[in-house]
Amino acid sequence: MTVRWGLIGASTIAREWVIGAIRATGGEVLSVMSSSPERARDYAAENGIAKPVTDIAALLADTEIDAVYISTTNELHCAQAVAAAQAGKHILCEKPLALSLDDAHAMAKAAEAAGVVLATNHHLRNAASHTAMRDAIAAGRIGKPLSARVFHAVYLPPHLQGWRLDKPQAGGGVILDITVHDTDTLRYVLGRDPVEVIAFSQAGGMGKEGLEDAVMGVMRFEDEIIAQFHDGFTTKYAETGFEVHGTEGSLIGRNVMTQRPDGTVTLRNAEGEHELPVAGGNLYETALAAFHAAVSGAGKPSATAEDGIWSLATGLAVAQAARSGVAVPVKTGL
Repeated sequence: MTVRWGLIGASTIAREWVIGAIRATGGEVLSVMSSSPERARDYAAENGIAKPVTDIAALLADTEIDAVYISTTNELHCAQAVAAAQAGKHILCEKPLALSLDDAHAMAKAAEAAGVVLATNHHLRNAASHTAMRDAIAAGRIGKPLSARVFHAVYLPPHLQGWRLDKPQAGGGVILDITVHDTDTLRYVLGRDPVEVIAFSQAGGMGKEGLEDAVMGVMRFEDEIIAQFHDGFTTKYAETGFEVHGTEGSLIGRNVMTQRPDGTVTLRNAEGEHELPVAGGNLYETALAAFHAAVSGAGKPSATAEDGIWSLATGLAVAQAARSGVAVPVKTGL
């Protein structure tokens, strides 16, 4: 079937990545909603979308639309997703799913009640590099995993700053923007869930209204695996990376925490050092192909609502740990 989409939010990520991925995997984008009539009109014209609208009710009342992509600011996700589910639309929602676990669970319950797919747009688990690491761990190539390290401190470009740095009520700050991605990628690669976190945040001059623009911390996962993370909006010249160290070897990923299918993964063990094959395509196309299949009843999205709840719960725990200075358990309510 051809999945026909409406965009809730005329966003940069939709323009740069998601619209193309929808079309590349056989979907159609029929409508876009923005609260600004001018932005809705201009965005639709620039991206070849037939129907610009300014009201979510109008978009959801459109019987031609099968699914919606929600990429508005974070505080709007819950109400929009619940309304979409009640209208019978399948939902791909940006991370974090919501600003509270109660809201995230309400979204999941609404989707379940309506019999529609609800997915979280955690793109990094679709990278061939992370799948190669996951497969190597599952095959025992590094023995028992003991620790991991994620460095995902980048520079947030001016065109993406805005609400992420000056609207705490919208869920801005680096933790709900980047640390949630670390959490999801660690869960995917390690095959374990986080148990407890401790962290320190930093206001390095970019964030306004007291919002953090960098954070460092440690997550403890099941089986006593510990994972160090460093996330930031303020780091102009660093590379990103993802490492997992075990009793019999190490996996070293470089420049893999990115939207592009880039980077390398090196396996180091008693046999020496060699790169793993990581040939893969567009991460968003992989996600959209899985979503379209799930809508058709074949399989599930690459990142489910449950995955989104786990990453949100961990992000909220990191934020609490940074405020309190003590270790905080991760509780999802699942």
